[in-house]
Amino acid sequence: VQLQASGGGLVQAGGSLRLSCTISGGSLSSYAMGWFRQAPGKEREFVSAIGWSGSNKDYADSVKGRFTISRDNAKNTVYLQMGNLKPDDTATYYCATDPLPSACDHDLDHDYDYWGQGTLVTVSS
Repeated sequence: VQLQASGGGLVQAGGSLRLSCTISGGSLSSYAMGWFRQAPGKEREFVSAIGWSGSNKDYADSVKGRFTISRDNAKNTVYLQMGNLKPDDTATYYCATDPLPSACDHDLDHDYDYWGQGTLVTVSS
């Protein structure tokens, strides 16, 4: 299983970006999915998760109300729509698979098995 994250870039504070994560070598519907991020000099932290059906979602408090996670199992792709971006959102964003398809609230690294390579988001003030 391989994950390819894309959509990062440079954006001004208050702007929006949509990240995508496409899975290959497996079926997205077999997994719950998560997004994590890691800022320079900081530990990787949970951002959001979504169950296999897309009905159940979870967000870190820091992004709640600004970010929206979604998925399209037919396209083997999960999305993270990010709005009202802040400089503190600057980080490399990673997508990951959770082998428990019904999960939507796993917020620890060890709950996830396959990881994408990351896509860099830079928010300027």
